Amino acid sequence: MEMDPAGQEITDIGTAGVVGRPILFFPAAILVGLVLDRLLPLPFAIPEADGVPWIVGGSLILIGLVLFAAGVRNFSRAATPLPTNQPARVLVTTGIYRWTRNPIYLGFFLVYGGIGIAAQSPWVLILTLPLAIAVRYGVVAREEVYLERRFDDAYLDYKRRVRRWL
Repeated sequence: MEMDPAGQEITDIGTAGVVGRPILFFPAAILVGLVLDRLLPLPFAIPEADGVPWIVGGSLILIGLVLFAAGVRNFSRAATPLPTNQPARVLVTTGIYRWTRNPIYLGFFLVYGGIGIAAQSPWVLILTLPLAIAVRYGVVAREEVYLERRFDDAYLDYKRRVRRWL
């Protein structure tokens, strides 16, 4: 139970206070990567023969979309909002959330990497590291602190049982 400076119980625990909307980070990084490909071209390491980049990239995109959809479906079934700028109503620990605490972000990363490979874009793939740092520390870390505050021991127990990514 949190108290405000006047000693009153705080019932609205707010939101996670993330640095930005994660759903916008990924397309922004793709756009920057594709622009950098035009301005500062680099060689692509995966051979183009037999459509390998399309097969690998397409597979990653498909897996990512499945993870994303499963995560969104679980949130929808629990009637809790998906956007990070709205308070969580319930702690979702069923479905895909039994295996990973962040299936939606994991799905985003797989789709992002798949697009980078299919588009044969070295810069999109290089930008994966700064994107991962921004998501990990600017979004996920803040969400975890928020969820600990919001759901107390239930979230701590969930964190002990389920890995952050896989």
